[in-house]
Amino acid sequence: MSDRRARAEQHGRRGESLAALYLWLTGWRVLARRVKTRRGEVDIVARRGRVVCFVEVKWRRTAKELDLAIDAYRLRRVADAAGLLTSRYQKPGDDVRIDVVLVAPGIWPRRIENAWQPLR
Repeated sequence: MSDRRARAEQHGRRGESLAALYLWLTGWRVLARRVKTRRGEVDIVARRGRVVCFVEVKWRRTAKELDLAIDAYRLRRVADAAGLLTSRYQKPGDDVRIDVVLVAPGIWPRRIENAWQPLR
């Protein structure tokens, strides 16, 4: 693995840890992290009450870069992976959604709720 790729991986893991802390501080319970499926990976699976949330985390060096960090292709991969994992985490009566948490140094994490609507 190249030095650049290794640094990106390290920053990504740090971003995921910060996102997990942010979720916990806002009342969510983290059920799992970095869950891999044959269709992709979900960074964080969290629950609050009757809502199960599959969370995609994006870390960038600056807040401005976060505006371009997520796109339909990445969300589709998360949605495909979440579709395979839903039966593992959803209980009868639960709502399921996909959120995105955007993380950059020096700013509070930014959250996009229901970033992918077609997961029903």
